[in-house]
Amino acid sequence: MAAPEEPDLSQAQTEKLLQFQDLTGLDSMDQCRRTLEQHNWNIEAAVQDRLNEQEGVPSVFNPPPSRPLQVNTADHRVYSYIVSRPQPRGLLGWGYYLIMLPFRFTYYTLLDIFRFALRFIRSDPRGRVTDPVGDVVSFIQSFEEKYGQAHPVFYQGTYSQALNDAKRELRYLLVYLHGDDHQDTDEFCRSTLCTEEVITFLNTRMLFWACSTSKPEGYRVSQALRENTYPFLAMIMLKDRKMTVVGRLEGLIQPEELINQVTFIMDANQTYLMSERLEREERNQTQVLRQQQDEAYLASLRADQEKERKKREELEQKKQEEEKVRQSALAEERRRRTLEEEKERKSECLPPEPSADDPESVKIVFKLPNDTRVERRFLFAQSLTVIYDFLFSLKETPEKFQIVTNFPRRVLPCLPTAEQPNPPTLKEAGLSRSEVVFVQDLTDD
Repeated sequence: MAAPEEPDLSQAQTEKLLQFQDLTGLDSMDQCRRTLEQHNWNIEAAVQDRLNEQEGVPSVFNPPPSRPLQVNTADHRVYSYIVSRPQPRGLLGWGYYLIMLPFRFTYYTLLDIFRFALRFIRSDPRGRVTDPVGDVVSFIQSFEEKYGQAHPVFYQGTYSQALNDAKRELRYLLVYLHGDDHQDTDEFCRSTLCTEEVITFLNTRMLFWACSTSKPEGYRVSQALRENTYPFLAMIMLKDRKMTVVGRLEGLIQPEELINQVTFIMDANQTYLMSERLEREERNQTQVLRQQQDEAYLASLRADQEKERKKREELEQKKQEEEKVRQSALAEERRRRTLEEEKERKSECLPPEPSADDPESVKIVFKLPNDTRVERRFLFAQSLTVIYDFLFSLKETPEKFQIVTNFPRRVLPCLPTAEQPNPPTLKEAGLSRSEVVFVQDLTDD
């Protein structure tokens, strides 16, 4: 029988609710809760009133009949399916319940008192989670030792890791809490969980995480999910951008019914999962588009930066060339001025020209490279250096030159060398009283 999840119940009230259902055999958790609330949670009075009602004795409370479950996924309600234990049939069954009622009531009362007192003596060791993965792996190993290798694929990780993977992959996560001491656990594992149809269904449709509540990791999950009885299954999925419990299955459930109920929960929440997938796809497309835009922007930015770099390099190269030209012009100007100053100095240092009637004078006609003819007189006793200095002082003379005679053709050694530190005189050079010499330009050599 499907019933809505009971909210806002304390642990003691939850235990009394389960005790009352176990003692009376009622299928509806709503009716059990209303009956207990009408008796101020006095379980003995509620059970007695229920027995009177079964025997035809009118009840002063007359609770309304339970309504069938209405699952409305639009208002975010959690689908809860609870399988109650079979209620007694006939006088023999009710007689057994009446005989066992005081013993059960005493047992559960003493158990509640013992648990309550135990909380003050020592804390529950299961509350300290030190190795959550080890807890899950240990449960899987013990499960396989007891029930064999044929079982749904257990998620070998922590509960948080299973939630994260289900969220990332947009898959359903089915959580199974294994109650080691519960009377229905063994039958559920053998007859339902390890059947071929359930294994195939769970392995192909969802992630399956399981752990024993005797393990710290399983106990921690139990405290979060607040199960009422065992076996307990919870269906979790990404809903409204958070992992949400959308279905709870409690009690001994048969394979076909398990598949039907889980399929119903999945169908009821399929629109949310599709919405999440569409939204995620849209976000991914938006992210891809933004990434493409960013890449295009970066490419454009790099192209602009490259253009700017080339422009700066061209400007820098142009400046360097202009500076080089300027420096070259300055150097040329300095060289020209230095040359002019040197020519002027040489001109000032020249000895005076002898007269034409001086018997020791030599008349020399110089043919310059620009076909200009220059004539001057020198003395036989003067060094050839004087001739060179005279030509050097002329503006028409190139910067570098040599003096060559015509017949015989020879270069006059006008400048000192390592072999001849002192150039010869005109007489020693074999010049006559009248000579024609040629000035050759050596500037480009």
